[in-house]
Amino acid sequence: MDEFFKISARGSSVRTEVMAGLTTFLTMAYVVAVNPAMLGKAGVPFTAALTATCFGAALMTAVMGLVTNRPVALASGMGLNAVVVFSICLGQGVDWRVAMACVLLEGLAIMILVLCGLREAIMRAIPASLQRAIGIGIGLFIAFIGLKGGMLIVGNESSLITMGAITQPEAIIAILSIVLAVGFTVVKIKGGLLWSILIATLVGIPFGVTPLPSAWNFGLDFSAFAAPLQTTPDGMVALVQVIVQPALLLFVFSMLMSDFFDTMGTVFAVGQKAGFSKENGDVEDMRQILIVDSAAAMAGGFIGASSITCYAESVSGATAGARTGFSNLVIAGAFVLCAFLSPIIGMISSSATCGALVVVGYLMMTEIGEIDWHDPALAIPSFLVIVGIPMTYSITDGIGFGFIFYCFVMLVTGRGRDVKPLMWIASAAFLAAFILV
Repeated sequence: MDEFFKISARGSSVRTEVMAGLTTFLTMAYVVAVNPAMLGKAGVPFTAALTATCFGAALMTAVMGLVTNRPVALASGMGLNAVVVFSICLGQGVDWRVAMACVLLEGLAIMILVLCGLREAIMRAIPASLQRAIGIGIGLFIAFIGLKGGMLIVGNESSLITMGAITQPEAIIAILSIVLAVGFTVVKIKGGLLWSILIATLVGIPFGVTPLPSAWNFGLDFSAFAAPLQTTPDGMVALVQVIVQPALLLFVFSMLMSDFFDTMGTVFAVGQKAGFSKENGDVEDMRQILIVDSAAAMAGGFIGASSITCYAESVSGATAGARTGFSNLVIAGAFVLCAFLSPIIGMISSSATCGALVVVGYLMMTEIGEIDWHDPALAIPSFLVIVGIPMTYSITDGIGFGFIFYCFVMLVTGRGRDVKPLMWIASAAFLAAFILV
């Protein structure tokens, strides 16, 4: 095992990989509850959605670990499932099986781009400063998600957001999780982020923040599997229905853009922390990672779990010491258990994971000094990426702003020829997506 995963060779240990894998899992465990609940709004039976979500995440996370030996976890994408539910199903009145067929086609399109080398080529065309900015932006995004989930940041009509009431139980547990995560980090406690989550979860019980299981459901429902090949209530096979309705292809394009660049940002961020990102910005094993990610998108549509994609929360595991794909097997095993024990995982609140996400955000920010702030052509687009990702609540939109303004600034400063052709193409695609979608 050590030889296969190169655990010792990468300066890690089995214990570290296990602890880091559990840390990643706990920071992304919310998908077990959130994805089925959201898909349920589109008509997918809850137990079927839960089974598809858990087994889809387990399968593709394990495949990523075995094929690439990199600590990148995958699960149903929250932004992508919002497109499936609210834009396609509820917005257009489309059956959920047809929406899953759109996801399948999106994954197929992404796979073709990878096999043609286009997706990897675009990633290599991105300047190193912008690559680092993407990682930093994701770090701020993760920290923002943590603070928001812990009710330390709340909505406000006049200022959009404001500080929450710190006397509320959710905020108290969130503050405790931050104190624990920061304290364990600065004194270098092994598995500190994981311990902060577990302790905050236990303390949250008497505060009423940690929800106790109300029912035990050990049943599995595979009825969502092969959704694109199922017949819809109107008597037509779902995949055929997409083909005869070209308007649905616009949603395929929208999901493709989001999936394409969300994964790009996540891989850059995880690579920087897990040690497989080179000084020039290139990511080792990039092609294999992208192939697995593309296959995951197709698998998500096929089994009815929405598009499965790389998770930014993987950075938390990399921060906790994950360096190999063995941590992925730990995560995969936990997801399989969740299919049977979802009430237990449901006890982990957003307040309990707040501290871990805030520390991850801090650690991602340490790359900011590597950006060339003296060159406006690189500094301004990098800044827009960093602020754009958390402020738009979208990795893809933040990257899009940076790409477009990078090309613009380079053009007006007479350096347009230095921009690689694929950056122009990607920026044009972003501009089209902003206008049309």
